[in-house]
Amino acid sequence: MSRQSLAFTANPTPKAQAALRTLSKRYRNVPIEQADVIVALGGDGFMLRTLHSMINRRVPVYGMNAGSLGFLMNDYHEDDLMERIAAAEAVELHPLRMRAHCVDGSSTEALAINEVSLLRQTYQAAKVGISIDGKQRMPELICDGVLLSTPAGSTAYNFSAHGPIVPIDSDILCLTPISAFRPRRWRGALLPHDARVEFVVGDPVERPVSATADNLEVRHVARVEVEEDREMVLCLLYDPGHNLAERILAEQFAV
Repeated sequence: MSRQSLAFTANPTPKAQAALRTLSKRYRNVPIEQADVIVALGGDGFMLRTLHSMINRRVPVYGMNAGSLGFLMNDYHEDDLMERIAAAEAVELHPLRMRAHCVDGSSTEALAINEVSLLRQTYQAAKVGISIDGKQRMPELICDGVLLSTPAGSTAYNFSAHGPIVPIDSDILCLTPISAFRPRRWRGALLPHDARVEFVVGDPVERPVSATADNLEVRHVARVEVEEDREMVLCLLYDPGHNLAERILAEQFAV
């Protein structure tokens, strides 16, 4: 790989800003629109925000952990950055496209790299019907919520809700209930990546529900459609032997 032009971006935390100052002195920092690679300094939340901001540019992102968890990030080292990027392995992701239709007749469209989640807004449980590819599969799920996750997001909220972790290249979406009351024994489903999922909220006025695509929330939804957008391609770069596929596999054996 030829030498790449780098643009650094950092979370506004003191730790990430200190890393930005140090790396900008050591390596040429070009404007984002001129960059071959974006170097994101922060944690997983900042990586998601960076990917969303780059979603129409198709510029690869190399993240370094200057946050807390850093599951989506490479380790932070100041030395040999150009060589690390040149040797990095690429992982391509496809986001979910959410279309949320609200009680007042308005609609909102958004992309989600991790998951689309529906959550109750009040003390009352949500009632949600679920259809897959136009066929109703769950007439009524009474729950705190339900989510649809990409493989990249399967280790995040999905896993916390007791959903499965799936390999990054599995072409699978995880449909996972959140604190299901009825039916009690339903633990979710694994769907093909091209499945079209529709959630219909029962009694959306008395039992209001919000829909969230990563960090964008839409409140008082009546119906939500979700499907993978294969035309959108996000590229992440990882150090050899520490790529996202390996991390997701290792996470399944963590105790």
